[in-house]
Amino acid sequence: MRIAFCTETFLPNIDGIVTRMCRTLEQLRDLGHEAIVFAPEYSNRENVSEYCGFRVIRLKSIPFKPWYPELRLGMPSTRIYTELKAFEPDLVHGVNPFVIGMWGAFVVRQLDVPMVASYHTDLHQYAERLRVPFLIAPGRIHIRSLHNTAQLNLTTSRPMVDVSAEMGIKRLRVWPKAVDTESFHPENRDPAMRDFLSQGEPEKPLIICVGRLSHEKRVSWLLEPAKRIPGIRMAIVGGGPAEEELKAMFAGTPTFFTGYLRGKELARAYASADLFAFPSDTETLGFVAMESMASGVPVVGARAGGIPDVIDHEVNGLMFETGNREEFLSQIERLIRNPSEREALARRARLDMEDCSWRKATQRLVGYYQTAIRAHRRWNPSEWVA
Repeated sequence: MRIAFCTETFLPNIDGIVTRMCRTLEQLRDLGHEAIVFAPEYSNRENVSEYCGFRVIRLKSIPFKPWYPELRLGMPSTRIYTELKAFEPDLVHGVNPFVIGMWGAFVVRQLDVPMVASYHTDLHQYAERLRVPFLIAPGRIHIRSLHNTAQLNLTTSRPMVDVSAEMGIKRLRVWPKAVDTESFHPENRDPAMRDFLSQGEPEKPLIICVGRLSHEKRVSWLLEPAKRIPGIRMAIVGGGPAEEELKAMFAGTPTFFTGYLRGKELARAYASADLFAFPSDTETLGFVAMESMASGVPVVGARAGGIPDVIDHEVNGLMFETGNREEFLSQIERLIRNPSEREALARRARLDMEDCSWRKATQRLVGYYQTAIRAHRRWNPSEWVA
């Protein structure tokens, strides 16, 4: 099968959408499929022109200023049409379609090609956190209209099916969750990494948080545990627009900001911690939670978005009610004070993640593609997948 991806984010960005894209492309290659990727061009950064043997077509873009300057909005380009026509795809997949996805949707009509779209961002939550609530209503209309041009729409977790349906998006299926259980493994636990993360105090309980340092991720919620739980160390892994503000906020607490870690370093960081504290309530899935669990480190996460699709409360981790800072703090304290419970949750977390392979998820995705192609052949949208 020949698949064209139109995505609003890609390398060198590091986020859950990019992780899913990269792992999926690798699996598609191994399964014998062909692909091409249309993605924004990032100014003053290294823009890869291919990934695992597949071409990456970069499109001119502008920053989403002043609200989210690291987000790039792809500009209209006839190159999408010419490159898609030359590639002759069997199907186009719009990943979180907004601008590039809009042009991809327009072109698929011209070329008479089926389309699948996937919804990865909780628009309402992000708009509220970025203080742009005036974008919610027009954004919902735009996103709904784009998705409903597709033969099939995918969400990243079961809870997001309901969110998407409430927006008016039709023909919904779940793109199965997956994690690399070979790269992220308890065997990566490393005394030298633990010493680094704890800044020379490896004997103390170590809390980790991995992710983008931006306001919508609620990283500031980690300040209370850092201040109020005695005898701990905390490591915050990642970077983003709020990094300097957060460093100033956490000054004087037992907290270390590592910056971005990748590959084996990141895998060792996860496995060398005792607990992953995850305050974000804007996740449509939560790849970092899955990576931590695969590493044998239990997660305290919000009962919101896609997190309940990952964490089974008091079975493989703990959850707290979104917005409840005190419960977030108390669940962290509970696991810090009860190593035996923490270890039991860790074992079950690893076991549960072992069943979430990228090969299985990608084979299911290819099945969805085949369903969309069959639906497209019927021509009549009223007969598309219900």
